[in-house]
Amino acid sequence: MSTITEPTTRRNVRRWGLAAAATLLWFALYNVNKPFWNWLIGDVAGLDLDSRLGSGIHFFFYDTIKILLLLGGIIFLVTVLRSFMSVERTRALLGGKREGVGNVLAAGLGVVTPFCSCSAVPAFIGFVASGVPLGVTMSFLIASPLVNEVAIALLLGLFGVGPTLLYVAAGLTIAIVAGFVIGRLKLERYVEPFVYETTLRGKPLDPSVGLTWDDRFQMGREEVATILRKIWPYLLVGIGLGAVIHGWVPADFFATYAGADNPFGVLVAVLIGVPLYSNAAGILPLVDALYAKGLPMGTLLAFMMATVALSLPEMILLRRVLKPRLIATFVGVTATGIIAVGYIFNAIL
Repeated sequence: MSTITEPTTRRNVRRWGLAAAATLLWFALYNVNKPFWNWLIGDVAGLDLDSRLGSGIHFFFYDTIKILLLLGGIIFLVTVLRSFMSVERTRALLGGKREGVGNVLAAGLGVVTPFCSCSAVPAFIGFVASGVPLGVTMSFLIASPLVNEVAIALLLGLFGVGPTLLYVAAGLTIAIVAGFVIGRLKLERYVEPFVYETTLRGKPLDPSVGLTWDDRFQMGREEVATILRKIWPYLLVGIGLGAVIHGWVPADFFATYAGADNPFGVLVAVLIGVPLYSNAAGILPLVDALYAKGLPMGTLLAFMMATVALSLPEMILLRRVLKPRLIATFVGVTATGIIAVGYIFNAIL
């Protein structure tokens, strides 16, 4: 018995010891990031951090490292937590749930279940074919890309806990209400017929069953590497544009078209965001720079939500399973919710 227990104990001590050391290292790097770039750019390079050039360069390097640290830490943590959940388990939980309760549950599960635009079609087919109501399925499809770990990580690092919690609450509310409205409109006839003819054969394998902590940590490391490989071009472009806006673009330019004094500012932001294709990693550095120029938080969150939740590629993918009228309804209901949230946030913040 002891010969089996001792190696297991050593593995546990080693695993959790490495996890603790990595956590301490992460916090140390995060805390020295800003002082390091202040020293390197201000003292070593001799640039004035208040000048356009100095502030723009500082914004680019400081935000790049900060966002990478936030993404790495939170993606790893969320992936480990999310390893206890799977799309198959989510589908089983949602099957047979009535609208209302089902929409709330679907939106909550959408936040913790692996999902992206590329899996929109198979996820939709699997949910509907297994008996999940259309409106409940739409709540899941809206919440999953909208309230994701990348957006949460970046918002937390850029704006703090308050705006992040507001964003999560608003995203869940939009997903719940939009899905409920779509369900009440009885639009099942605008789903392509082959979806209802699809049958799920056999019992799906649940990949979250039987995983050890070592497996979950390995999944976390692999997910960090995979996501960073996918988004680093968007990240650098977004931070680069943010640096240009931060250092060179006059604040009056944005205040005129989308500032607090413009009653159509939120509407303009959403209309720009809907056809604009990006993800949270690419759009949030721009949001950070625009916030520094004085744009209201509600307008900025509405812009980000429209860009992340209503991307053109996802609409193109969903056309394989949804008819144009249902896609238009989906976009219209979701965009209306985003606009309402933008105006409400501007009024209370």
